[in-house]
Amino acid sequence: MPALLPAPLHRLLLPLAHRVRHRWRRWRKAPIAGASVIVTNLAGDVLLLRHSYGPDVWGLPGGGLRAGEDPAEAARREVREELGIDLARIEPVGTLEEVLSGSPHTAHIFAAVCDRQPQPDRREVVEARFFPPHSLPEPLGETTRARIAAWKGRGAKAG
Repeated sequence: MPALLPAPLHRLLLPLAHRVRHRWRRWRKAPIAGASVIVTNLAGDVLLLRHSYGPDVWGLPGGGLRAGEDPAEAARREVREELGIDLARIEPVGTLEEVLSGSPHTAHIFAAVCDRQPQPDRREVVEARFFPPHSLPEPLGETTRARIAAWKGRGAKAG
């Protein structure tokens, strides 16, 4: 999608848009769905990012599903849009039922390996770095913590 606004203006408006969306979801309570990706590098480090809006926590790449969009395609799209990375292969981790902004939320979790450095879009994402899975930064978002736990639990079951 072409960027219609300059990045600094976009970053300035995103917190307002986030607050409006948050309040709308609390009022409507309509079910929503999204996709998140646990991206690791070849050394097994986990990619985390900071958004220009919302809580000041480390999170995972991902976002909402568009109407009729396949969750795996949404996951790929979000990583491409936010970080400039095309994921050749992603694997499903599982689905978590959560509550986001007061609305029921289905989170489709995926895992992928990447051999490139992320390039934050400087609009939605202002920072992106890899961290060893045993030494993740704080503050870590609660939904991020739950999604990483599901990913780690999947690895323990497979092993």
